[in-house]
Amino acid sequence: MWKWIRVAALLLVFASVSSNEWLTRRRLWTWEQPAVVAIYPLAGDASASTAAYISRLGAADFADIERFFAAEARRYSVAAVQPVLIRVYPGASALPPSPPQASSGLAVVWWSLKLRLYAWRMSHAGDGAIRVFVIFHDDRRLPLLPHSLGLQRGRIGVVHAFATPRMAGSNDVVIAHEILHAVGATDRYDLATNLPLVPDGLGDPDRRPLFPQDTAELMAGRRMTAPDAAEIPVALAQCVIGNTTAWEIHWLR
Repeated sequence: MWKWIRVAALLLVFASVSSNEWLTRRRLWTWEQPAVVAIYPLAGDASASTAAYISRLGAADFADIERFFAAEARRYSVAAVQPVLIRVYPGASALPPSPPQASSGLAVVWWSLKLRLYAWRMSHAGDGAIRVFVIFHDDRRLPLLPHSLGLQRGRIGVVHAFATPRMAGSNDVVIAHEILHAVGATDRYDLATNLPLVPDGLGDPDRRPLFPQDTAELMAGRRMTAPDAAEIPVALAQCVIGNTTAWEIHWLR
């Protein structure tokens, strides 16, 4: 019986969120007002250094993300002078539900509902906010991070990041990438090779010679140094938002 009660609760949440989804998405896509991004730092392990790192975080630690979006928006003449506003809120004691290992449609739908319920409970920033749950890990315990993700429906991001100042720049790149997923952008890289797609995944597709590229297209996640090689940017200063991505998020019409 409790199982069906939980299912009914999830379906009610889904119906409530879906009823406002279209209007909220349309409002975001006008870019006449800033998109509020609520960041929830979470501990991905029991490391004391991870807890200490999270305790020191505030909005100023993510200011480079705001500056990046503002600079890129100016290139596309976006109405909002500051298109993204970062707010930092205390994280929950529990982590977001993990994506299913099985790729069946039902499993993915069930996980999506649970994730949206998890995010819905975080009511600090209001219904229209993009909620990004940043799970920090001690790099001495976990040298390779799990995959991050962003969902347009529900405007949710789940980011895995390293709890060390020296990785703050690359953490920002992943957070900004998932923010764009939440507002409708799609990946610009080959899922089999992780290499950027040519030409849309290049920071400067008109460059001659084409390689090496000076910048990375944010939704490609890597800067191509050769036709068969790419490297992960260490900061948003090495990234741009390309025309195809700008069109997807309604910066180009």
